[in-house]
Amino acid sequence: MTEIARGLEGINVTATKLCRIDGLKGELIYSGYNIYDLAEKSSFEEVAFLLWNQRLPNKQELDDLKAFLNKERPLDGVVERLIRELWPHVRPMRTLEIAVEVIGAIDPDSSDLTQPTLRKTAARLTAKMATVIAAYDRLRNGKEPVAPRDDLGHAANFLWMLTGEEPTELAKHVMDVAFILHAEHEMNASTFSAMVTGSTLSDMYSSIASAIGTLKGPLHGGANEAVFKTVDAIKEEKNIAPHVEALLGRGERVMGIGHRIYKTTDPRAVILERLGHQVAETSPDRWYFDLSLKLRDYLARKLEGKPLYPNVDFFSASVYRMLGIKSDLYTPIFALARITGWTAHLLEQYADNRLVRPNALYEGAANREYTPIANR
Repeated sequence: MTEIARGLEGINVTATKLCRIDGLKGELIYSGYNIYDLAEKSSFEEVAFLLWNQRLPNKQELDDLKAFLNKERPLDGVVERLIRELWPHVRPMRTLEIAVEVIGAIDPDSSDLTQPTLRKTAARLTAKMATVIAAYDRLRNGKEPVAPRDDLGHAANFLWMLTGEEPTELAKHVMDVAFILHAEHEMNASTFSAMVTGSTLSDMYSSIASAIGTLKGPLHGGANEAVFKTVDAIKEEKNIAPHVEALLGRGERVMGIGHRIYKTTDPRAVILERLGHQVAETSPDRWYFDLSLKLRDYLARKLEGKPLYPNVDFFSASVYRMLGIKSDLYTPIFALARITGWTAHLLEQYADNRLVRPNALYEGAANREYTPIANR
């Protein structure tokens, strides 16, 4: 083979029952369920069960999952002490990456790759990663971590641990939907990274650490923080045109616009925009959202005729800001949701494993003779 698919674009590396994307129609399907239906009618816990089992749970199964998540929310003392040591020196995504490795290191069953144990590991990581990020943010703000509450769902409990305040019903709903929208997205870069690591039969914790390291890049999950920085730098509508022209003049991208798969508006962006209008009604930071809308409209005119539309990162930035969340937590929140999709793909990988080992086309020198160092 002499053809090269740069970035593996257009290459099917596996088969999956988890997710289908139609980039031309703007469709996102989780195991047969449309993302619009799941965002409107479901919960993050239901979606997690769906991805791990390819079906929705009955009431008892959902109650059992919630109970397991509740039990796994508290952090081991080793992990909590680690976060206390790390926060002055390390950014949140790196903290999350390290914490996942340590959680795995102290799990005596980390090397058990049987499906029942892997499912427990997936749920354990889903529960504990949220606590890690909330504790990190509290500590760096000079506050003690807030203990999780058993009477709150996963998204609401995360907001509670983050702020120490009872979240509003709207905030609970928005966070829950945001988790659902970010839960899974087929064979993206971080999922592939997890799959490559898992294919060596390394444990799930190491595979997830690989995924986290991949997600934090600005061309992947880090794009949502980059969107916030763009809007924050623009500040006023009159600055949109010169700021965008300067970006494009330097050959840079406008983050949050365009997607490798979608050739129309990302359906997740559609849902987040709708939620953004609701949050903006009472938010003192609504100008971020309003300015994002104006930036979107300007780019639509500027890029007319090109398949470049808002993706999920574009509106998640302003929605999270209006919820009072710091910009460097946007990508960790992405990870707190995507852990379900990552682990679901790993369940498939481990169940029918083949080592990922692609080829590379050699274009280097040929037939070179070795010269002793004295003659060089």
